[in-house]
Amino acid sequence: MGTSRMFRIFVVLGSAFMILLIIIYWDDVGASHLYLHTPVSPGPKTPHPPLQQQRPQTSRTPSFLSDIDAFVNQFLEPGSDEPTDPAPVETGNQSEKEERYIPRREWKIHLTPIAAELRERQEQRRKLLQEICTNDSVVFPGKNRSFDDIPNKELDHLIVDDRHGIIYCYVPKVACSNWKRIMIVLSESLLHDGVPQRDPLAIPRDLVHNSSMHFTFNKFWKRYGKFARHLMKVKLKKYTKFLFVRDPFVRLISAYRNKFEMRNEDFYRRFAQVMLRRYANQPTPPASVDEAFSLGIHPSFSHFIQYLLDPQTEKEMPFNEHWRQVYRLCHPCQIQYDFVGHLETAEDDAEHLLRQLRVDNVVEFPTSHKNLTSSSWEADWFSTVPAEARKELYKLYEPDFRLFGYDRPDSLLNE
Repeated sequence: MGTSRMFRIFVVLGSAFMILLIIIYWDDVGASHLYLHTPVSPGPKTPHPPLQQQRPQTSRTPSFLSDIDAFVNQFLEPGSDEPTDPAPVETGNQSEKEERYIPRREWKIHLTPIAAELRERQEQRRKLLQEICTNDSVVFPGKNRSFDDIPNKELDHLIVDDRHGIIYCYVPKVACSNWKRIMIVLSESLLHDGVPQRDPLAIPRDLVHNSSMHFTFNKFWKRYGKFARHLMKVKLKKYTKFLFVRDPFVRLISAYRNKFEMRNEDFYRRFAQVMLRRYANQPTPPASVDEAFSLGIHPSFSHFIQYLLDPQTEKEMPFNEHWRQVYRLCHPCQIQYDFVGHLETAEDDAEHLLRQLRVDNVVEFPTSHKNLTSSSWEADWFSTVPAEARKELYKLYEPDFRLFGYDRPDSLLNE
């Protein structure tokens, strides 16, 4: 009987050991082939040792892991310094002799500290987030749920760069196109003539918003299976997490201008036709955006606000990401962000962030003021929106105002 029991114990231990080996092999293969051949890196919190101080090679197979944290932490060890295969996305002409490249993982060491006022600004923004999230008098949907309670589909705005240890939550209409370009450059997921693309503005717009170019949290399940959620937590703890926001009402104006004052067939069919039928006395709106524009027909800004306030809207589908509240996109009460940028201070914040990440020698943020929606336009845009509707709209977006330190627009609400 004792022999039989020992045999069962050895079978269980052997099976567990084989599972660990399979998972480690899965991570090695998955990280190099599924994630655009990118070696995993622990992030920029400590500089890499000089090349002459190479780490001794050791077996990557864990001996006896006391818990799952110790196992997952091995996923975050620096990758090999051997050259990797080029990433699969190529925008230039292939040279006759295909070159292999060594990924750039250098981090800049600054001799002067970041300006005190910039550090203080970030401290205040992080502190405000913490205060609002722990203030029981401020209530909004999802505030008190845990990270584990967030559905996987709601984590698709968290872009991960394992090479530099960065997590970026992108918010549409807050310079997200350029920050996505930065993430592509840093991850080296786009090649040009066999080498990583280094110019953010040279990245075509269709690739910037192509989901295959970005490794987001909602893709973890396919790679890591049941370990996905735990690995997310480990990376959230170890990596530098950032987002950029802007005045919520100005963001809505920007979304309206971009999606409904410009020809956009997709948004016309999905949203504009609905607004025209419901609020513009257009029971049979034009079939295409070109036809509608040729007739001078498109939903007004007031129609757009009516659509946002209509209870029927979210019964049919959740808000589109271009006007969904930031707290629903980025979950600031479940994720402790290390850096909160504001579009209103974008140049200073971008320079501060890239320096904090120690990648300002690798990439620069491409600032642009082309057709930028200004907060000074709010009074004009909301002049056609009834006062009661403005107050209801503020209630809808009040969590974003308070979480990110934007003043209540009393001049619009008290008329």
